[in-house]
Amino acid sequence: MSVETLSLQATRATRDEAEEAVRTLLSYYGENPNREGLLDTPRRFVDAYEEFLSGYADDPVSILSRTFEEVEGYKDIVLMRGIRFESHCEHHIQPMIGTAHVAYLPGERIVGISKLARVVDAFARRLQSQETLTNQIANAIETALQPRGVAVLLEAEHQCISTRGIHKTDVACVTQAMTGAFESDSQIAERFLRLIGK
Repeated sequence: MSVETLSLQATRATRDEAEEAVRTLLSYYGENPNREGLLDTPRRFVDAYEEFLSGYADDPVSILSRTFEEVEGYKDIVLMRGIRFESHCEHHIQPMIGTAHVAYLPGERIVGISKLARVVDAFARRLQSQETLTNQIANAIETALQPRGVAVLLEAEHQCISTRGIHKTDVACVTQAMTGAFESDSQIAERFLRLIGK
């Protein structure tokens, strides 16, 4: 177990402390946490965020560990297009909801395509920026499969922009990460973008 993991375990709050923190926030904003409508809110809030942030319990590289070699020499792009994801930005802990397009060029191995969607979910259910999320997905695929290249493009609406601050709706943030042949060969990168409709 790493020093970082031990440090996090040593400082992790208890469930009771987390629920009490929600009561404190309700009180801070002028609410009475003891009124009927809010009595169960701390429990529900903590339950919801356990689901939203459940990706910390997943090992994305392990998700990709079961691979297949019998593919009749297939070497072209493998693409999962339109993977819906829900995440939360680390700056305001507000939802960012969008679509991921994930592709790789197989080396010696391929992975079951559902695993690509599971890797997106494992990282999305953590706090981070969209830029970090994009690179995390690409790096996990690169590490686990050692393909000839990886391409990841995310498009997401951030509620920290649409529901607060500048209040701009229907605005998408687009990020991409490309490695290997996707990065070095513009024709392959263009094929990926055409396949996802860009």
